Amino acid sequence: MSIWTDLTGTDFRLSYVDVAGLRTRTLRAGEGDPVVFLHGTSGHLEAFVRNIPAHAAAGYACHAIDMLGHGYTEGPDHDYRIPRYVDHVLAYLDSQGIDKAHFVGESLGGWVAGRLAADHPERVGRLSLVAPGGTVANPEVMERIRTSTRKAVESDDIGLTRKRLELLMFDPAANVSDELVRVRHDIYHRPEFVKQLPHLLCLQDMVNRTEDLLTTEQLNRIAAPTLVVWGAQNPFGDVPEAHKLAERVPNSRLEIFAECGHWPQHEHAARFNALHLDFLREEQAA
Repeated sequence: MSIWTDLTGTDFRLSYVDVAGLRTRTLRAGEGDPVVFLHGTSGHLEAFVRNIPAHAAAGYACHAIDMLGHGYTEGPDHDYRIPRYVDHVLAYLDSQGIDKAHFVGESLGGWVAGRLAADHPERVGRLSLVAPGGTVANPEVMERIRTSTRKAVESDDIGLTRKRLELLMFDPAANVSDELVRVRHDIYHRPEFVKQLPHLLCLQDMVNRTEDLLTTEQLNRIAAPTLVVWGAQNPFGDVPEAHKLAERVPNSRLEIFAECGHWPQHEHAARFNALHLDFLREEQAA
């Protein structure tokens, strides 16, 4: 199965748009209420190729973007902190004439989407936090992210890129394709990406991370109905972390996926798509 096979049968556009002066890569498909997909640290929009077709077919306008300084999106010459990610996403919405959208945020993308929902509730319909970051500062996890990413970027050895992706999965053999490795390896070795890497990894610094963590007050302010999805074998956060997060978001529900790592939307795409589409349909029913 390849990335493009996953998208077979779906009418999509992969293009670049100007977002507040930054050339931003986006994959768009479908028509209807907008759903914005946000990836994780050092990731890219291909994280959602197993989700876009089902959502587009169900009548949603899908927008998967490379976030600030990630993938093939330009990044300014300063650290990428959570408020700056939020500003970039808001500017993307404005560039597309979107007043309000549903959000699917995975890992870093969940952290960004959660902060956006807390500070700009009028822009968020329904919120899905998929193995989100931003609620704890675990030095061991932070070092694992920093070290594995740097090794993959600083070496031409494509095996290190594969290891970085395999770190995300419960079942790497079934979910880390040669094509996905090549896509990420090419991104990691773009001169622009290499230059931006310190800015991209700034949230693995304890001071920066602690300042940007989602506070209990911020989580309590999230008004959007929220779905939290977590992998039982998430290498970047144990299940109790997911329960604590869900307890702090007022109108939320938690789903734990068994035999699943840090990419539930990818490893268990069929289950995730069915679950999330049912969640979105609750909005239509209401």
